[in-house]
Amino acid sequence: MKYETVIGLEVHVQIDTKTKIFCSCSTAFGSPPNENTCPVCLGMPGVLPVLNKRFLESSMKACLATHCTIEPMNRFARKNYFYPDLPKGYQISQMELPLGTKGHINIQIDGVKKTIGLTRIHMEEDAGKLIHGENLGSPGKSYVDFNRTGVPLCEVVSEPDMRSSEEARAYLAELKSILEYAEVSDCNMEEGSFRCDANVSIRPVGQKELGTRTELKNLNSFKFVQKAIEFEVARQTKVLEQGDTVKQETRLYDSDRGETFPMRSKEEAHDYRYFPDPDLVPILVDSAWVEKIRKTIPELPEQKRERFSSSYGIPEYDTGVLTSSKALANYFEECTALFPHPKTISNWVMGDLLRDLKKEGRDITECPVSPAALIELLKLIESGTISGNIAKGVFEEMYQTQNSATSIVEKKGLKQITDSSAIEKIVEEVLQANPSQVEELKGGKEKVLGFLVGQVMKLSKGKANPGMVNKLIKEKIV
Repeated sequence: MKYETVIGLEVHVQIDTKTKIFCSCSTAFGSPPNENTCPVCLGMPGVLPVLNKRFLESSMKACLATHCTIEPMNRFARKNYFYPDLPKGYQISQMELPLGTKGHINIQIDGVKKTIGLTRIHMEEDAGKLIHGENLGSPGKSYVDFNRTGVPLCEVVSEPDMRSSEEARAYLAELKSILEYAEVSDCNMEEGSFRCDANVSIRPVGQKELGTRTELKNLNSFKFVQKAIEFEVARQTKVLEQGDTVKQETRLYDSDRGETFPMRSKEEAHDYRYFPDPDLVPILVDSAWVEKIRKTIPELPEQKRERFSSSYGIPEYDTGVLTSSKALANYFEECTALFPHPKTISNWVMGDLLRDLKKEGRDITECPVSPAALIELLKLIESGTISGNIAKGVFEEMYQTQNSATSIVEKKGLKQITDSSAIEKIVEEVLQANPSQVEELKGGKEKVLGFLVGQVMKLSKGKANPGMVNKLIKEKIV
């Protein structure tokens, strides 16, 4: 029997604010344990929460950027459960009246576009963090850090519209890009600003009813999301093929072993005993406020891809890569403003520059070669001062030393030879040394021309002007 995979994702996004959702404690990452706390976020008796307006408006931006409808009235609720890192014994979240509903995100896999629906976007506070003693040299003990308690989150809940791990990865990448472009979150997965829970089930092909799902908790990289889903699909398939039933449960992914394992039985909404938070009044959002927020939304990835394609005339693949992050798109546009040759710039950015950044695990924001420095190099190629091959080596030195292209070329004597008499001597030397290839070229074997040009370039240490070399060889053989 063939099975169809059904995936829905719940993404917790830390909204970029300086203070927490209901108090003035800092949201700074990396502070000493329990430093960023106060009676409000610790839930002491008698305290009252006050909603962070910046968080609310940034959450509205997230809703609008993902085509959600902002509800005219939304309300906070208490989600009751007991865990050591939840000091109040409940989490302030939203249930029946979320901030945003019925949105969508467009993804593309192998040139095929697909729309993934969003059920809702709701606001909530984060819990704290348990630190187990094994990581601190104290086996058998656990410690609680409440710094994250009350950090403002948006939870983005998708419809179960994804049918493969590749679609799930593409959805996460697009959502992350949208939120970064909208400037509502840095989406730093290493710092926990963008975390994913995946609901995975399988069902016989053609069956309308959903299968029993498992929830894969706290996945913090695109790679792990994809691998965890693939393992879970294989595991559930094996369970059903053996005649057993899939248990509804929460599971964790062990990245070292590449496996999921049970954490706890999966709760339903009624297990949390949601009820409206009596300390927080409902939030009323009128259309004027929505339109005011809409006007603050900058150009989003899909719009930027369309503009890059129409304005710069570069291929669809190039636009996808260059707009994958806002910082990379800005880098490219700074370059084109200085040197109006977009495809040339695209080739260098997507090739040499991104290759070196990836090799060192660096982001474009950490790139040691500025747009102006890269364009200085490209102008040296355009003017004929250096060849394209020489430029590759110059770029590598620019990347490592941050020296300018011009200074490197002058210091190493890399200027291209454009003196026809000097090149002619090298051409004659190569032709005399390769008589059989000369005869082949005379006989119409055009491929040999490339060999002879290569020999001239080798002898000139890459400095001879390739165009002149081609011209002189043809003149001398004819």
